[in-house]
Amino acid sequence: MAVLNVTPDSFHEASRVLSIDAALRAAARAIEHGADMLDIGGESTRPGAGRVSDADQIARVAPVVRAIRGELGEIPISVDTTRSAVAAAAIDNGADAINDVSGATEDGGMLELAARTGAGVVLMHRLVEPGRESYSDRYASPPRYADVVVEIRSFLSARAEAALEAGVRRDGIVLDPGLGFGKAVEQNIELVRRSGELASLGFPLLCAASRKSFVGAVSIGAESSPSDRLAGSIALSVVHRMLGASIFRVHDPREQAQALRVVWALEEAGGFSWSGVPA
Repeated sequence: MAVLNVTPDSFHEASRVLSIDAALRAAARAIEHGADMLDIGGESTRPGAGRVSDADQIARVAPVVRAIRGELGEIPISVDTTRSAVAAAAIDNGADAINDVSGATEDGGMLELAARTGAGVVLMHRLVEPGRESYSDRYASPPRYADVVVEIRSFLSARAEAALEAGVRRDGIVLDPGLGFGKAVEQNIELVRRSGELASLGFPLLCAASRKSFVGAVSIGAESSPSDRLAGSIALSVVHRMLGASIFRVHDPREQAQALRVVWALEEAGGFSWSGVPA
């Protein structure tokens, strides 16, 4: 799932596409490099980001979705938004799915929209809105969880059940633990390490760790820049696949796809296990 941000303030500058022509070029390049899906957003979710009105999100996203659908064929497209009006406009213009970082808790109409239109939905966990958030490596003290994996598993299970009750088709639900959203570095690592507990809910698990601050913290150290986090992001994707993730939202589809094909080749050859690897 390649990231296309129709925003001026997303945390990774290279993901920003500020015109339809730029978005078309970026989308075509992502598909050429191995993307199976495009994720298009008109509101940044980086820590400290301000909110963008529904009308402005629609003005940013809908023309891009329409252009990509018209020029680049049947590539699946998701819209990254927490607002049902924005999702509806994107679907009307050719989007297939909704990527909702609030887990469809911010807008009560989101699940009904997904059910009515047949759109898929990604349901993510977060603690607070981005405007009140911190980068994972900058918390004065870590967010408090009794057990971060147990609590997030419970939240995701409840959101999946709400989606099913609203009429969303079961094979259209993807769960996202929200790496980097309301989790300190160690809590993100624990979520990855115990991904099997999340995957056991029976829905595909999304990995959206690409170039995030916790990846930089463990691969480079303090004060890393998003532009320096590619190697760590690839390593995280490979390990996350081995531990249960199915879909990867990335800024670098060529490099990520090349790395993940190695894992998929091992799986097709009969799989692998961690047995014999020191703890």
